[in-house]
Amino acid sequence: MDVKRRYVIPGDIIATGPLRPEQNVYQDGDRMISTCVGISEIFENSVKVIPLTGGYMPKTNDLVIGKVIGTSPLSWEFDINSCFVGFLPAQDVFGRDYSPTKDELRQRLDIGDLVATRIANFDRSRDPLLTVQDRDLGKIESGELVEISPSKVPRLIGKRGSMIQTIEMATKAIITIGQNGWIVISCDDSEGLLKAVEAVKMIDALAHTPNLTERVKSMLGVPDGENNDTIND
Repeated sequence: MDVKRRYVIPGDIIATGPLRPEQNVYQDGDRMISTCVGISEIFENSVKVIPLTGGYMPKTNDLVIGKVIGTSPLSWEFDINSCFVGFLPAQDVFGRDYSPTKDELRQRLDIGDLVATRIANFDRSRDPLLTVQDRDLGKIESGELVEISPSKVPRLIGKRGSMIQTIEMATKAIITIGQNGWIVISCDDSEGLLKAVEAVKMIDALAHTPNLTERVKSMLGVPDGENNDTIND
């Protein structure tokens, strides 16, 4: 699939010629012009711009949580909360002996499955390459998905991991954090699960406010003075 991509801003001429304008593009004569900041795509005879605001921009070595949205003979396609689609090669899961004729991808990872992956390679000229060849990576068997702004992930983690440790210790939950803003929370106790979800959503909504650490601790019922190395801003 030959897809041409580049960064554009409003007013940029993406291309000229007999093309069909789609998302965030308007036509002026034979010129296709962007209406937003984003990444333009020219595929076959259509032109569109995928807006950059709000989504995740991949970085090599980031841990991300992806959702399987499709397959090809050689790879899975993932939604990673980005304008880019992530690709996980079949050989990464099946090994070097993978054969498209005898191995069925959807027996390992099916549409809708959540997977903890790492970005193996990304250079902005093509969709990111994913891998599960690392410790604690692979299909996520259970848990609740919570989506937050990718820019709030450092605040959720906290200084030296203190904020996320506070939440996990208070709720007995296991929290997997994707740098793309997708968080999976697992907990055997339903009340603990609800508390952990509430804490993550609170941090997403109030990350810019002062005394957030104290608010989270109060909501979780953590006594003052416990885990004092959390960020107190």
